[in-house]
Amino acid sequence: MLLLNIDHVPGREIEALGIVKGTVVQSKNFGKDFMAGMKTLVGGEIVGYTEMLVEARQIATKRMVDEAEALGADAVINIRFGSSSVMQGAAEVIAYGTAVKLW
Repeated sequence: MLLLNIDHVPGREIEALGIVKGTVVQSKNFGKDFMAGMKTLVGGEIVGYTEMLVEARQIATKRMVDEAEALGADAVINIRFGSSSVMQGAAEVIAYGTAVKLW
């Protein structure tokens, strides 16, 4: 599956099949959350949260691709990601784009 964050596929004609999305709400475990709290005292990257968001984007992207494949798509274009906090220590990540058939 070709994934692009531009609104076309260079050198190819496209047929839009519709919007596809994948979403996940991901949380960290208590131990990592405690350590993240400690890290805020000294500053720097909170690696546990970075890893959580990377994993959440991967899951959301896979779910978006699965939805595109169910439509018979060859690619998803104009891909975007969004995130929001849904509660302390948990974030929603959404991946969305336009599923297209290539010609």
